[in-house]
Amino acid sequence: MYDLLLIRYGEIGTKGKNRHVFEQRLEANMEKALRGLGIDKIERAHTRFYIPLTANTYDMVTKLQKVFGIASISPVKRVALDTDAITQAALDIMADSLAKQGASSPGQCTFKVETRRANKGFPLTSPEMSKYLGARLLEAFPQLSVDVHHPDMTLQVEIRERFSYVYTERIPGPGGLPVGVSGKGALLLSGGIDSPVAGYLMMKRGVAPLAVHFHSPPFTSERSREKVLELAQILAGYGGPIPVHIVYFTEIQKALNAHCPPKLMITIMRRFMLRIAEAIAKAEGALALITGESLGQVASQTMASIFVTNQVVELPVFRPLIGSDKLEIVDLAQQIGTYKLSIQPYEDCCTIFVPRHPETHPKQLEVDAAEAKLPVDALIEEALDKTEVVLCGEG
Repeated sequence: MYDLLLIRYGEIGTKGKNRHVFEQRLEANMEKALRGLGIDKIERAHTRFYIPLTANTYDMVTKLQKVFGIASISPVKRVALDTDAITQAALDIMADSLAKQGASSPGQCTFKVETRRANKGFPLTSPEMSKYLGARLLEAFPQLSVDVHHPDMTLQVEIRERFSYVYTERIPGPGGLPVGVSGKGALLLSGGIDSPVAGYLMMKRGVAPLAVHFHSPPFTSERSREKVLELAQILAGYGGPIPVHIVYFTEIQKALNAHCPPKLMITIMRRFMLRIAEAIAKAEGALALITGESLGQVASQTMASIFVTNQVVELPVFRPLIGSDKLEIVDLAQQIGTYKLSIQPYEDCCTIFVPRHPETHPKQLEVDAAEAKLPVDALIEEALDKTEVVLCGEG
């Protein structure tokens, strides 16, 4: 029935002279998502992409719905710039649609026709073509009746420079910008609910993430490590392989537990994490850090705590969830497929050695004084030396 997928982009259309950069990245990401499905070439013309249907339509659409930058997808029939050819395609598509709906009673299904005539050389205007096709469809299918305001089905026709396209569906894409077009960012990825969602949202803004996970064996189990790699694997489905830097954090946590005032332990631990993540980010050419912090959610996410932890890094720290409440974050985690994995009961290093009464309004001087008792540089160097990198989503 259909022979192509028509791909539309949204925000990319607002770009100026550099639009081609975004288009090229989107095309490359679509090719990556459809790898192994026999796609030889993706056509690009007039703010549209056309992909040959080389596999099951549902399978291809499902893969493309995870490609940021796509606004919508339509399975289409491409025909010549000819009224008879367009009419035959419309009749075939409508017959197929009515059969799928099981429509058999007179007037059971309402419809309308919308024509977009980008090619002004075509002999019929858009209203004339819509009126002509509507009449032919009513003649052929007694199950149909016209409703131009709230139809059950809209037959759409695009008449362009070289071909015409006929279709009925407009399937939503994820929107946003193509992953990679905004550069790289280092995502502090825990095993919880928030950080994978933060990574997803930054990918939607075109950021290619590398992940940094802090692992403290034997205090954290091997299963907690595998859980994080599985979360990274899910995120990789939205933008390609993600390198996960697994940082050996045990000695740092031992030192904090032995020498830090309990109420400041969480704050100082977060400062160590940001320092290490920044070192990895700079080595990998990433220009920002990304965290899953939401203002006021826990003691380490108060405004005072965030201020104090920010002082130890130069790179900007992106917090895409900063204004979200927990229910909003959970809803999005469920949508992207990370929630069920995130709530599995395997502790990460943020949940061990947690003091009973952590400081919610730490003072800069007090934190600096507590850190002065620690061999900060040596601890960071050891953690980086023992860092392991695992590539998730490869192939």
